[in-house]
Amino acid sequence: MINRTTFRRAGIAAVAAAAALALAACSSAGASTSGSTAEENPYNLITPGQIRVASLGDAKPYTFTDESGEFTGFDVELFSDVAERIGMDDVVFTGQDFSGLLAAVANGQFDVGVAAIGITDERKQTVDFSEGYLAGYLTVMSSPDANIADEGDLAGKRLGVVQGTLQEAYAVKNFTETELVRFPDNNAAISAVNSGSVDAHFLDYEAAKEYSAQYGLENAIDIPSFDAPAGFAIAKGNAEFKAALDEALAAAMEDGTWKELYQKWFPGSPMPEQYLPKAEQTSAPTESEAPAQ
Repeated sequence: MINRTTFRRAGIAAVAAAAALALAACSSAGASTSGSTAEENPYNLITPGQIRVASLGDAKPYTFTDESGEFTGFDVELFSDVAERIGMDDVVFTGQDFSGLLAAVANGQFDVGVAAIGITDERKQTVDFSEGYLAGYLTVMSSPDANIADEGDLAGKRLGVVQGTLQEAYAVKNFTETELVRFPDNNAAISAVNSGSVDAHFLDYEAAKEYSAQYGLENAIDIPSFDAPAGFAIAKGNAEFKAALDEALAAAMEDGTWKELYQKWFPGSPMPEQYLPKAEQTSAPTESEAPAQ
């Protein structure tokens, strides 16, 4: 707030002195405002004090919307915890198609992408990533009568993939005799499996468990895949934000928060040891399976 003071006219010298003081005060106020702005937005966010997150609404158990329309899931809870550790409690999640999610982060529509996004060299050309925080398996899911038991059985079949995912890239490279049908999300692809318009869908192992229980489908093939742990995607060059996320993420792993969330959202699934507190690691971390997207 600027306080205005009225001076009685006391000659030209007094007016000049008052003017000089006023100019000095304005200059000082401007410098203070500039400094406080930088302090209030240390992570170069789109809106100071708020993190805008691009995510997915149908990728259980990583990120999805519940019955009330609120985002939840492993990635959502983990990122919310990380954000709180860096002093940010205003986190707004917005659903996107996966195919356009990284571009939306790169062009400044969002501060971060949170959706079990696999870290690859190709994606690093578009965005930067936090350190990795998740690994898993890839799964081909089909109806029990589809007669798919191994990768050779996919020859001549129609296989659903979500556009832009690691599953799509893997299928293009490895399932060369399979017809790939691209979908915007898992829900659309699973509907196609149920209707018979595709023979199977290629997705993440954890998401496949949810659909198996819901629709009676089976995990026909589970593939321990390439080295692409999931990370939080941020716009390139935002070093302050990346450093803060990495530090908070490491703290969440070391104090057992990551482990608690993993057990909550992935009950019974193998736990990647490299993300456990150091005291619980029985061997040196190894690079293993691939994440959801």
